[in-house]
Amino acid sequence: MVTDDSKVLLHRFNWQRLWTISPGKCITSICWSPDGKIVALGTEDGFVLLHDVENGKMLRSIKSHDVAIICLNWAEDEPLSRTDKEDLLSYEDRTTRFFPPAPVMPRIGGLNSGDTGLADENEEAIQAFSSASCQRFNILCTGDKDGCICFSIFGIFPIGKININKVPIHVQSSGKRTSYRLQDVSISKVSLSRNLHQLVLLCSGKLINTDNLSLSNDLSVGVHCLHLDTSIFSNRKNELHQVSQQASSIQDLVEVVRASISMMSKQWSNAMNLFHEKFSALPSLLTAHGMESSSEDEFMSLLFGTHTSPALHQFLVSSLGEAGLKRIAKTIESAGRELRIVVSEHLQSKLFHSDLQN
Repeated sequence: MVTDDSKVLLHRFNWQRLWTISPGKCITSICWSPDGKIVALGTEDGFVLLHDVENGKMLRSIKSHDVAIICLNWAEDEPLSRTDKEDLLSYEDRTTRFFPPAPVMPRIGGLNSGDTGLADENEEAIQAFSSASCQRFNILCTGDKDGCICFSIFGIFPIGKININKVPIHVQSSGKRTSYRLQDVSISKVSLSRNLHQLVLLCSGKLINTDNLSLSNDLSVGVHCLHLDTSIFSNRKNELHQVSQQASSIQDLVEVVRASISMMSKQWSNAMNLFHEKFSALPSLLTAHGMESSSEDEFMSLLFGTHTSPALHQFLVSSLGEAGLKRIAKTIESAGRELRIVVSEHLQSKLFHSDLQN
């Protein structure tokens, strides 16, 4: 369930609550993945949020639309018959040859799952979610209030977008073909068939006769049902499946790099904040002594062994002191050590191995 204040609650059938989350965004639509392991949320600002059903952790945050997502539909390809399997052209999945398993995601203390594209404490769920090769082919359809529909394989790899306002509609009646188009469309419902051949959608908007604009009137404003041919998804699902696998592997590596850089930035920022806090008194001391030099100039003079100014001497002896200097040195050394660990354990070894394989 989604409440008025956009909290998401998951209950069992006996009404036992499993978890409650507050994504921090206005939720406008919701649906299940075909296997029931993921809940997809559409937001008012056009994001699709994918959450693990087991614990509510966010697996992905994807910007799919520019406006509110009104409806979601997650369709899975139907199982093939024995005859269809024999006629189907098989392909070799070469993903593992080019992309090794993604490095371990670093723990990012102090960050909520909503702050990052991937959750920082759910590595097993992320790996299972990303291993597209073990999933049946499925497509997530999302429709927004401006008439756009987006399609994503496994909910994460975008493969197409349709603007219903620009789709020509041809109607054959009494041997005469008339062309229409819809204006000011807002998508209400979308449904992709099990064989992926057809998309049925309900939308509101004004039907315009493009052959004779004078025939269009207010009566043409209402709810319309459209059937679109999406057989390209079924005809090209092998190629789409393979590309999505490779794209997922690339995205996992990019997410590890992003999370690692975020952690490194946080560690170094904490050290620099302490440094600036302790040295903030020096500029005022320089001004009080009538000196026009900067803090950097004073320390450069100290490093090169030249004369130490009275202001710097007072700062080192009275304001900073030996204990403060040791604390700063310990903090910076600790930050440097953490940075080395992130680079060596989460980036360098795995990514260098990936370069060698490529």
